[in-house]
Amino acid sequence: MPSKISPLTNVKALLFDIFGTVVDWRSSVTDELSLRTFRKLSSEGVLLPALKTRLESLSQADWDRFIQEWRDSYIAFTRSFNPETDAWKSIDQHHRDSLVELLQKWDLEGLFTETEIESLSLVWHRLTPWPDSPDGLAELGRRYTTGTLSNGNTSLLRDLNDFGNLPFHKIFSAETFKAYKPNPATYLGAVRALGLQPEEVALVATHLGDLHAARGCGLRTVYIERDREEAWGQEEERYKEAKTWTDLWVTEEERGLLTVAEKLSELE
Repeated sequence: MPSKISPLTNVKALLFDIFGTVVDWRSSVTDELSLRTFRKLSSEGVLLPALKTRLESLSQADWDRFIQEWRDSYIAFTRSFNPETDAWKSIDQHHRDSLVELLQKWDLEGLFTETEIESLSLVWHRLTPWPDSPDGLAELGRRYTTGTLSNGNTSLLRDLNDFGNLPFHKIFSAETFKAYKPNPATYLGAVRALGLQPEEVALVATHLGDLHAARGCGLRTVYIERDREEAWGQEEERYKEAKTWTDLWVTEEERGLLTVAEKLSELE
């Protein structure tokens, strides 16, 4: 029956959101920040007494909030960016600037040197993939053209690709199109670069807002649930409605990109 045919049947390329969808940014950033602060506390005479006391007062829950605020600042920055009026600013630049602001806000100014701040801000180039990501991408890459479609800058995405052994065929960044998602220019720019029509491309993401914007541009949608990634509450009407328009929904209990590969293989 025609009604049983999946809208993903004609898809030729898969584009992937990266932060949270393909890589586990939260654990990676937490591990690096924990190691750096531990080294500071363990080194005699490195910190002023007041700063050492402040550092010792912070719990893991505090650091979790610090890291979430860092992530939230990225989301706020990309959503507020206007490509028609704002000078281009890369995610690397934003991550560094927002880290400096956060350290000041949290009374941690002076904790890191300028060189250490620069290095720590680049932790986003060294994020560990979810366990299913490398093999899932390899399997999907046998049948589809695969590419990144992230707000991360190109050098960041290339480093993640290398660091995580992620076999993407294409690297598309918001930087390529000088507009951040959810601006339509990013989604449609990637579609044009692939030489395809929007309905021949699916976005794979763990954020329904991203998928909703892609769907508005005519792309197909694949949703993967990941721990603490979804901004839409499960009791919200828009979350419930998303289950009616998402072309494929993979739950957290399933196997991420490996499950995506399995389900898409069933369409052949």
